[in-house]
Amino acid sequence: MSAIPAETFTSDDVLARLRSVLHETFEIDPAKVTPDANLFTDLELDSIDAIDLAIQVQDMTGTRIKPEDFKSVRTVGDVVATVQALLVR
Repeated sequence: MSAIPAETFTSDDVLARLRSVLHETFEIDPAKVTPDANLFTDLELDSIDAIDLAIQVQDMTGTRIKPEDFKSVRTVGDVVATVQALLVR
């Protein structure tokens, strides 16, 4: 997966890419991937899945993720915000 170009991304673009990643990697129905969806309770990811997701986000942004960048991520909206923050660095 190629990195999102920082100058052209929107939160909707990031959400669409995230829906694709979650569907392809974890077989999650894209309709369930909403900004308010909790990664652990709604989408049923576990801690290993969260690490896999962080790696996918690294690939998406082309930026290495520090553990503290992903530590407070709980919802899909949190992931979108993290991706956007990484893209503007």
